[in-house]
Amino acid sequence: MFERPKSGERAVLVHLELPQEGNQEDLQEIEELAVSAGAVPVAVVTGTRKSPDAKLFVGSGKAEEILAAVQAHEAELVLFNHALSPAQERNLERVLQCRVLDRTGLILDIFAQRARSHEGKLQVELAQLRHLSTRLVRGWTHLERQKGGIGLRGPGETQLETDRRLLSDRIRQLQKRLEKVDRQREQGRRARRRAELPTVSLVGYTNAGKSTLFNRLTTAQVYAADQLFATLDPTLRRVDLPGGKRIVLADTVGFIRHLPHDLVAAFRATLQETREADLLLHIIDASDPERQAKIGQVQAVLAEIGAGEIPQIEVYNKIDLQEQVQPQLERDSDGRPLRVHLSAMTGAGMELLIQAVADFFHEELLQSRLLLPPSAGRLRAALYAIDAVRQEQVEENGTWLLDVEIKAHNLALLRKQQDFASLLPSLRAEG
Repeated sequence: MFERPKSGERAVLVHLELPQEGNQEDLQEIEELAVSAGAVPVAVVTGTRKSPDAKLFVGSGKAEEILAAVQAHEAELVLFNHALSPAQERNLERVLQCRVLDRTGLILDIFAQRARSHEGKLQVELAQLRHLSTRLVRGWTHLERQKGGIGLRGPGETQLETDRRLLSDRIRQLQKRLEKVDRQREQGRRARRRAELPTVSLVGYTNAGKSTLFNRLTTAQVYAADQLFATLDPTLRRVDLPGGKRIVLADTVGFIRHLPHDLVAAFRATLQETREADLLLHIIDASDPERQAKIGQVQAVLAEIGAGEIPQIEVYNKIDLQEQVQPQLERDSDGRPLRVHLSAMTGAGMELLIQAVADFFHEELLQSRLLLPPSAGRLRAALYAIDAVRQEQVEENGTWLLDVEIKAHNLALLRKQQDFASLLPSLRAEG
């Protein structure tokens, strides 16, 4: 069903500078994405437009320039570093006489190649089907004359509707399977909470070095390579910290600017590991001149998936690629770890990261007795969800008397919720 580029397929890359905020992409990134997908970039066509053309995205003159590059290099594929509408893709394919793929389709193809686990393959197929459903008409261009109008209705329209129904049925099947996977993962998370095993999730821009760091911390053999999206399937491992504390470390898929919404939706079970984490290690490529922009992109994706409020420690990786940069651990004014500078490749500074994580989980617990009215059921459920309730009594009038033990950062997160703020001022440390 899916048109997958063959390894070594010759590709022309197209990148436009657009003034609208939110439309800017990185030229180097589309080159790295193309190579990661197995394509061989043979030419790059660049240009500037005030706004995308409704029909071709590029202007007619630029389309002729792209066609000339395709013919000159005998390219089989044109990759756009932008999101194209289904109509724009079809129109471009007619003009260029070869297959056209936009940024979203390219990322989906890379994910399809990287998926190894059953869950990963289900998630990628779901994302591809959602993307394909908007482009279904492209497969029936030979029946366009029969798609509507008196005397022109025919098998084309029926076939199109059949195809759409089959796609919808398959999407529902995949969603049900992934809901089952989500329930299984939730059981695992509940078991870890009962065992009081906190979860630390590695997040960061793709190719920042998360898998190399994961392998260094866990002695695991997760695939790591200098390419975009080398890791797709999440991996969990237990790690022992100084003082006897144990954590579960999760290696997750890397983020990228304008991560396709179809992928975010399809990977919700995987991303749940990030949403439910107690701590995020934000891995940053310290040698990347675009690191500040990529930090902002990661924060935007974290906010989109509901993980923007989870505590973070920034990990500036790849200091071995910088001159005269030494491993170091930076703390805030209260002594809490903020960021670590290290090299996962050489191992320099790894002991500082382990110390930072250990210090975070040795944070003093706040203990108190809390009286909640019957209307505060959501707060009670939230306290149970983070295992903060040690004992509970129900009074005759229906109020709950809770003995709670909660970390300061969890308390701060709860207080940020408007419905909870007025119920929590009485919570104080008793030692």
